[in-house]
Amino acid sequence: MPGFSQATELSAWKELQEHHNSVGRNIVLKEAFEKDPERFQKFSRTFANTVDNSDILFDFSKNFLTEETLSLLVKLAKEANVEQLRDAMFQGEPINFTENRAVYHVALRNVSNQPMQVDGKSVVEDVNSVLEHMKEFSEQVRSGEWKGYTGKKINTIINIGIGGSDL
Repeated sequence: MPGFSQATELSAWKELQEHHNSVGRNIVLKEAFEKDPERFQKFSRTFANTVDNSDILFDFSKNFLTEETLSLLVKLAKEANVEQLRDAMFQGEPINFTENRAVYHVALRNVSNQPMQVDGKSVVEDVNSVLEHMKEFSEQVRSGEWKGYTGKKINTIINIGIGGSDL
């Protein structure tokens, strides 16, 4: 598994900070668009989603960045091993170092039911089972079939999350 460092410990982070202090703080978006009519084209990327054949647009043009900023961000991602960590995540490797387990968030979005394993065991069936149970429960709450402790229909839901997931 690739190593994991705090971003603030990396030299690329320090370069990015210096860049922000000298350039980033002074960017005025209205002026940036006036100076460069191609800004949207320069700082937008479209990715093809092969699962549902849709396109996903990422528009960075309205952020306080320059071409140098983008280059420094890519440098930081490389120094932080983001690509290797991404690949390890998709392979079900235990990249959650505090709990020594996989962070298989992508299994929740596996609508095409591609094979996915953790420790040699398929997780697709368990994930689909939990998602189905969540769907049934939410439908019961919405319809009023599931009642609160007072016996009345639930009309307010508060979800407090602290991170992590257990399937």
